[in-house]
Amino acid sequence: RSHAREIRHCLKERFFAELRGLRVDGQEVEMLQLLSWYPEELAWHTNLSRKILRKSPQLEKFHQFLVSETECGNISRQEAVSMIPPLLLNVNPHHKILDMCAAPGSKTAQLIEMLHADMNDPFPKGFVIANDVDNKRCYLLVHQAKRLNSPCIMVVNHDASSIPNLQIDVDGKKEILFYDRILCDVPCSGDGTMRKNIDVWKKWTTQNSLQLHGLQLRIATRGVEQLAEGGRMVYSTCSLNPIENEAVIAALLEKSQGALELADVSSELPGLKRMPGITKWKVMLKDGQWFEEWKDVPLNRQTQIRPTMFPVKDEEKLKAMNLERCLRILPHHQNTGGFFVAVLIKKSPMPWNKRQPKVHQKLSQRTEDAEVTTTNADDGSEDTAEEPTLAENEESKKMQESQNSDTEQSKKGGVCGPPPSKKMKMFGFKEDPFVFLPEDDPLFEPIQKFYALDPSFPKMNLLTRTQEGKKRQLYMVSKELRNVLLNNSEKMKVINTGIKVWSRNSDGEQFGCAFRLAQEGIYTLYPFIHARIINVCIEDVKILLTQENPFLSKFSSETQKKVKDMAMGSIVLKYDPDPEKPDELQCPIVLCGWQGKTSLRAFVPKNERLHYLRMMGVEVFKAKRKEEESEGKTEEEGQCGAAQTEEGMDVEDKEHDLVTKMEAEIGEESSHSPVESSAMEVENKIEDLGQFSKNSNNHVSQESKDSDTNDVKD
Repeated sequence: RSHAREIRHCLKERFFAELRGLRVDGQEVEMLQLLSWYPEELAWHTNLSRKILRKSPQLEKFHQFLVSETECGNISRQEAVSMIPPLLLNVNPHHKILDMCAAPGSKTAQLIEMLHADMNDPFPKGFVIANDVDNKRCYLLVHQAKRLNSPCIMVVNHDASSIPNLQIDVDGKKEILFYDRILCDVPCSGDGTMRKNIDVWKKWTTQNSLQLHGLQLRIATRGVEQLAEGGRMVYSTCSLNPIENEAVIAALLEKSQGALELADVSSELPGLKRMPGITKWKVMLKDGQWFEEWKDVPLNRQTQIRPTMFPVKDEEKLKAMNLERCLRILPHHQNTGGFFVAVLIKKSPMPWNKRQPKVHQKLSQRTEDAEVTTTNADDGSEDTAEEPTLAENEESKKMQESQNSDTEQSKKGGVCGPPPSKKMKMFGFKEDPFVFLPEDDPLFEPIQKFYALDPSFPKMNLLTRTQEGKKRQLYMVSKELRNVLLNNSEKMKVINTGIKVWSRNSDGEQFGCAFRLAQEGIYTLYPFIHARIINVCIEDVKILLTQENPFLSKFSSETQKKVKDMAMGSIVLKYDPDPEKPDELQCPIVLCGWQGKTSLRAFVPKNERLHYLRMMGVEVFKAKRKEEESEGKTEEEGQCGAAQTEEGMDVEDKEHDLVTKMEAEIGEESSHSPVESSAMEVENKIEDLGQFSKNSNNHVSQESKDSDTNDVKD
């Protein structure tokens, strides 16, 4: 968050000054506008098209700033209205959150940001489980989430309408996991995007909504089933059709029998222009036939039109639902897309789920618990929506019966493999297992000694993706996500979780530790490290970020003294701002570095380097131009430098190739220095993903091209 404030300062003080009064093709360039309803002035809106961005050096520089900071995870470019649902969830750092239809991941990024509101706490108690039904889109989701470097995010691949009940260990007993917050941004016809999405005009029919209504209701129903009492669920669509919006909410409220209520959020997000939800609407078929009530629908049409699509006729019931508390955002009110949002609060268990199933899976109690589960199933009410709960109880019962000693042994060993079901493996990639480091693993002792890790360091949360052979990377998750992983490996398809904190270094063992620090996880790891930390001044940071392998003699005398008595190997470089020098960078910086015999260098991804230099007032745009001009002359020198660098650092070629492709797609040159990748970690599958990543980025580029408006969120 401190970096977000620095970016906001940079935007206001530097870019606004350069763009003010700028004329392109005889027309004055429109300045960025603040989104008044977004907290802390962290969201801005621009009308600049891609065509104009290329016509002026100042605008090209601004565009490069946006692209580079987006890759770092410091800025998200997003439709303004899609920023609303996460804000209305009122997330706190201790909340357990489910994002049911998460790809491509911009809302998920907002949720992660809210979890880490307190930057002094590297492991908030809450977490985000981000789900998507499309296996390929899950990898796009991983790429988006990875930019934020959080140990509290897990990406899973399931059908949201039947997402399984997860279990967690609470004081030795297994209990069903209920979420404090659920984001239910369902698939929709997208008619609210008509201003930017030309396909809507060609392909839209009334049939779209009729086909989606059932799925939307099933997803929303599954969401409220998994919501904790007192929890909040936000239902949203980028459609203005009441069949996808108010009809779904009304059906949900009706069958909840008072367990749910619509929250009044009229006082939240002041400055946002909104319309109330509607209570009257008709249903139309593709051929133009209109129906006001279910009884008017002919028998041959009753498969296309369902009773839940119609408004509630009972005035008393309708009044109690408070449908006017829904939010409708209309495109012409504040130059946005069209959007619908409803905030639901769960007051009590759903009527078909009154006796919440609690599964105690102590080995001695399995038989008894199977009986309890059966009783719960038998006691369900005769409501039509009873089926999911019966299915869940059956599933729970089968799972208990199928557990054998091998599974128990596997869990004790900290191995969380992919689901054993053959059906699961028929689509998508076969995921590597998540293997937690055992307490007595000899791998950890030299790491602990080398970096003087604090006794409070949660080593139980370290995991790898290889069950056999050399462990190349070490990842870290929060304690709560470890609990989820260990107890649900059979029923959950996990695509990715954890942040990389250490990478194996081929030459590291001779310096006392085979693993070097990874920039991706340094902010999580730093509070626990007590050795190999060098405090550097701002001038030293500039040298580290602008020079490839600077000699020690180039650094300040204080830095040289600190390095003198330190052994070679991986180090932490820390910059602390000086409050007495307000003109200098006012946010702390932690970098991973490597100390050689005569040199000191930083291992930081290219876009992150540019970010820090920008914050320090260094003109990176000109530097980039010079770099391009001298590229031909220095190619041989660059290759030599790269060869020398490999001595101190292990380059992950497959991953680096993927990042290079992604950078090329968004118009960024690829970095010639072997920097650490900040993109997604999907080992052993990168070649298969090459084509997909290209397509994904084409989609992102096209979205920017089609859109007349870009919204920027720091």
